Amino acid sequence: MSLDWIYYAISWILLTWHSAWDAIGVPVTAVIGTNWSWILAIVFLVVTVRVILFPVFVKQIKSQRAMQALQPKVKELQEKHKGDRETLQKEMMELYRKEKANPLMGCLPMFLQIPVFLGLFHTLRRLDPGKTQKTLYGWTVEQFDSAANAKLFSAPIAGKFGSTADELSRLGASGHTVKIVAGILVAIMIATTYLTSRQMILKTGWAEDPQQRMVQRLMLYGIPVSLLVSGSIFPIGVIIYWVTNNLFTLGQQQWVLRKFPPPATAKTGAAARTAQPARTGGLLGRKPAAQAPAATPAAPKVAGPKPGAKPMNPKKSRPAKRQG
Repeated sequence: MSLDWIYYAISWILLTWHSAWDAIGVPVTAVIGTNWSWILAIVFLVVTVRVILFPVFVKQIKSQRAMQALQPKVKELQEKHKGDRETLQKEMMELYRKEKANPLMGCLPMFLQIPVFLGLFHTLRRLDPGKTQKTLYGWTVEQFDSAANAKLFSAPIAGKFGSTADELSRLGASGHTVKIVAGILVAIMIATTYLTSRQMILKTGWAEDPQQRMVQRLMLYGIPVSLLVSGSIFPIGVIIYWVTNNLFTLGQQQWVLRKFPPPATAKTGAAARTAQPARTGGLLGRKPAAQAPAATPAAPKVAGPKPGAKPMNPKKSRPAKRQG
C-alpha cells in the first residue's frame, strides 16, 4: 500500500505554514544560524496535528478514568481467579466490554501520530541538495532548496547525529556542530518523553490490570530507552517535531488533569481525610477547624441513706408554707 498520500499531506501542511511565516515577515535568511520560518513550520505542524487529534485525546482521558474506576472490580477478579490466567483474561475482557472501557485507548493518540512522524521522517530524509530531482510531493525547486539548506544553530534540519561524512559534505555542514545540536535535542527528547508518561502515572496511579500496567511500564521506560539508539538516525527536524509534541502533551495533560481531576479511590480518599487536619492547622496560617462543644458535666450524685437509717419522707423535709 502506497503511503504517498501521507507524504503529500505532511508536505502541504509544512509548505502552508512556511508560506504563512514568510508572509508575516519572518526572515528567510538564517538568524543566529537558524532559518526560523522552517523551524516554526515544523512546530506548527505539531499544533495542527494536535488540534485535529484533540477529540481523540479527550476520549483517551475518559477511557483512563473508566479504567481507574474499574480497578476495585479488577482486583476482585484477580483474587477470584488467582492462578487461572485464561479465565482471568476472559472475565476482564467481559468486564471492559460491559463497562465500555478500553485498556489500549491510552496509546491511541500516539499510534495515530505515527503516520505523521513517518511522513516527516521520510520527507526530511529526501532533502538532499545533491539530488538532481528536486520535485518532492508538490514542492517547487525553490522550496526544496530552501528547506534542504535550512538550519538550526548552523546544523541542517535534514542532518542527524549519525550522518556520514558524505552526507555532511552534501549538506555543507560541520560534523561536530551537527552532533552537538542533535545530541542535545536527543537528550531533551528522551527527558520529555519520560516526563509525559510520568506525569500521567503520578496523577492516575499504577493500574491493577497486568496488561495495562505493562503498557504503562513500556510508555515510562521502554520508549525513552529505545530513543537512545533510534535518536541517532532521526533528522534534526524530526527531533524538533518530537520535542515540540512532548511539550504540547505536557501542557495539555496538565490542563486536563487540573480541570478534570482523577476520581479519588477509597484508599486515596481515606488518606486525604487523615491528612486534612495537618493541612488545615495553624502552620499554614489558617484557622483550625471548630471543635465540637464540650459535653455538659453530669449532675453530682446524691448519696443514699446509710445502712440501718430510717428512710426520710421527702414531704416532711420541705419547709412549711408561710401564712399570708
